[in-house]
Amino acid sequence: VQLVESGGGLVQAGESLRLSCVASGSFSSVNRMGWYRQAPGGQRELVATMSTGGSTNYRDSVQGRFTISRDNAKNTVALVMNSLKPEDTAVYYCYLHCPLSSRNYWGQGTQVTVSS
Repeated sequence: VQLVESGGGLVQAGESLRLSCVASGSFSSVNRMGWYRQAPGGQRELVATMSTGGSTNYRDSVQGRFTISRDNAKNTVALVMNSLKPEDTAVYYCYLHCPLSSRNYWGQGTQVTVSS
């Protein structure tokens, strides 16, 4: 299974970015896809995830600013990030969890930098 992210970059505070991820390979159609992030010196933390059925969960600090969506037929997940803040600066990782096999997959990460 391979996850490939795109869409990171450098923006100013208050601006927006859209991250995309496409999953390829063999994996269960029942899964959860989403995004984690890791800031320098910090631990990897959940940003937002979405199940195949459409249920979502968000980190409190991004609720109302970030929106996750997915296309099950294309095995893609996207994250629209609005009103970005310097504290959103991190490497963002695409994530795929298959509950039936209890396997997790990760992308290589894309850098998001928000300047003040």
